[in-house]
Amino acid sequence: MTAESHVVVSAEHSPVAGLAHDARGGISNPILGMLLFISSEVMFFAGLFAAYFSTRANFVDANGVKEWPPSEFAHILNPFSLILVATVILVLSSVTLQMAIWAIRRDDRRGFLRNMAVTFVLGIMFLLMQAYDYTLLFHDGLTMGSGPFGTTYFTLTGFHGAHVFGGVIMLGVVLYRGLTGQFSSRHHDAVEAASLYWHFVDVVWIILFSILYFL
Repeated sequence: MTAESHVVVSAEHSPVAGLAHDARGGISNPILGMLLFISSEVMFFAGLFAAYFSTRANFVDANGVKEWPPSEFAHILNPFSLILVATVILVLSSVTLQMAIWAIRRDDRRGFLRNMAVTFVLGIMFLLMQAYDYTLLFHDGLTMGSGPFGTTYFTLTGFHGAHVFGGVIMLGVVLYRGLTGQFSSRHHDAVEAASLYWHFVDVVWIILFSILYFL
């Protein structure tokens, strides 16, 4: 195996390879900027989680019962329903996005565009399913004004949905630029940056889903 082919194989299978495209071996500005942005987002969501657990720990209903979620909403949040399908779709979108990354690293433009398009569609599907799930919750009586539980639930999932929406726009821009031939194995920092953000959004949702529906 030549030195060049060894580098290509390593870059394809390493989770952090391909992030440093600077000629001097450092992390490029788009990647560094995204990492710093994600760091701020970690603190933002950490604050939301802290508020959620604080509210949960101090919640007592009108009858003096310390129960979370409140009994009138406990039957509504079924993890084995539409929201589970939406979760699988979002996780799958991270898989297809990583496949797109591997494709562009080896200059497989067709594979990159195919997987990026699938990721974009899956992201839209998640948003539509979350919106539909909201309508079902509203119909069952759970709204933003349904006490501390309703407020914290829709605050957490709503902010996450806004981040997914931003990520879908980002993926759309990357897909458009890919269609115009702007990316190659040597120049795809924007793709790497978008993938970091999307994987972050995916991880946050898995944590959210676990906390809200199982804990």
